[in-house]
Amino acid sequence: MASNSTVKKPFSVLRVGAIAAVLIGLAGVVAWRQGLFQPFGLYRPSNSLMIIVPYQYGGTWVFDDPATGLKREPFVAGVPAMMNHLVQDIPGATNGFRMLFSTQPFPGYQQKLTWLRPEGGGNIYRMEDPPMEGWLCPALFRYYREAPKALYVKAEPKT
Repeated sequence: MASNSTVKKPFSVLRVGAIAAVLIGLAGVVAWRQGLFQPFGLYRPSNSLMIIVPYQYGGTWVFDDPATGLKREPFVAGVPAMMNHLVQDIPGATNGFRMLFSTQPFPGYQQKLTWLRPEGGGNIYRMEDPPMEGWLCPALFRYYREAPKALYVKAEPKT
């Protein structure tokens, strides 16, 4: 008499747990790469020197930062005029330049931007020489937990 029964593997809590741990780990890596942990306090230190490479696209300054998930993030509301001032001596700046920024003064910084007030989900900053104001959008929070009271900036040619 032949048996038609198949051999079933017993349910293994250990196997399911290992698969779940691998999947959770992969999800964590993807979330980290996409910048999803930043709202929970996992962000770049406020004393770091940051570098982005703004360029002109569609008539305004934009930048990409894959580390924070930003692509063609525009500068608007007064900030383009500030940037035009910063790059006035950089040939070909519209094709891209290095923008260094920090919450702490660093050697060779060009301008100090002083926080004035929150507005529209972003923050208004003032540059003193020449006097200008501009709005930094909520993308600022991809770099800082809170709007810094001061930002020190420098524009230089990209190499």
